[in-house]
Amino acid sequence: MKKIIIIALAVFSLGILTANADNNRIITVSQLPKKAQQFISQHFDGAKTTYVKEEREFIENSFEVMFANGTKVEFTGKGEWKEVDCRRSSVPTPVIPAAIMKYVKDNYPDVKVLLIERDRNDYELKLSNRLELTFDSKFNIIDIDD
Repeated sequence: MKKIIIIALAVFSLGILTANADNNRIITVSQLPKKAQQFISQHFDGAKTTYVKEEREFIENSFEVMFANGTKVEFTGKGEWKEVDCRRSSVPTPVIPAAIMKYVKDNYPDVKVLLIERDRNDYELKLSNRLELTFDSKFNIIDIDD
């Protein structure tokens, strides 16, 4: 009986994942939420996009914007940024909260912030010296990983 339930759950889960994968679609920048459009025009004005993708999920939609220079920005369904990944350059300074930027400049003056990711509880940064920093929601450093 347990085997039948486990197999049924596995088949059901696979069906959900397969159906969910089909919910991704390519869109234009003008189809992004206004907040995401403003973020792009403010921090990446003139940058050429290679694609803009809407990822429709059960709980919340999200958006991914890839630029020709390799930078990727992810947004929530409401248009708030979740991740800015600047592989070949640095994250625009205004994107990084001032307290976090001050900590980075004070402690690692010669490095670039290559990635910043945020969620409800914390901010994670990847630096050009390969360190990963984690800050809580009040911008206190809580972890340094190398």
